[in-house]
Amino acid sequence: MTASIEALGDCALLIQLGAHLDARLAAQATVLAAALRAAQLQGVLDIAPAYASVCVRYLPVHADARERLADAIRPFLEDPAPAAAATAMPLEIPVCYGGDYGPDLDDVARHAQVDADAVIARHAGAEYRVAMLGFAPGFPYLLGLHASLHTPRRGSPRTRVPAGAVAIGGAQTGIYPRELPGGWNIVGRTPLRLFDVARDPPALLAAGMHVRFRAIDAAEFAALSQ
Repeated sequence: MTASIEALGDCALLIQLGAHLDARLAAQATVLAAALRAAQLQGVLDIAPAYASVCVRYLPVHADARERLADAIRPFLEDPAPAAAATAMPLEIPVCYGGDYGPDLDDVARHAQVDADAVIARHAGAEYRVAMLGFAPGFPYLLGLHASLHTPRRGSPRTRVPAGAVAIGGAQTGIYPRELPGGWNIVGRTPLRLFDVARDPPALLAAGMHVRFRAIDAAEFAALSQ
């Protein structure tokens, strides 16, 4: 694994595995983060994988805490564990597509030069991997979007995107965990709660998980929302 370790402020290290969006690098970041968590390195407070990096936050209790931690991390980069194949069934996420639930579905269809039904079939027909959580607590960035559905972000972001909105931004799809501003193209909405502080863990999804979408109608959306 070609990687570098650099300071990220005064109490975090950034392990950089690459510089681009790539499913292989995202898988390496997830595996590396899991290995570091299992090692329970002294002083580490949090470990967060991203697309091509892993952030390690630590408690700077010693003057040389950064150097000590970097030295402890390097062996994991020299002999990384192989990425494990997915064995668990993908988590199914019900989505009501189009209409008030997905106001940008037709725009995505026009960009892909297909009809709305084809967009739904392709979006719900793929298996996605959670590359990372970011932007807001519980917001999953999902890799695996059909290439024909890659759609530029909206030229004018919305000030309010409803909780559960399933959207496309470039080569990614994601789900808004609560009402937020956002510029992605909304194709549908799920009744599932992506983030709940009363739940353990609060986030429904985590890096490395696999998910699939299932198209539902408005009646099922209402039933699942209760």
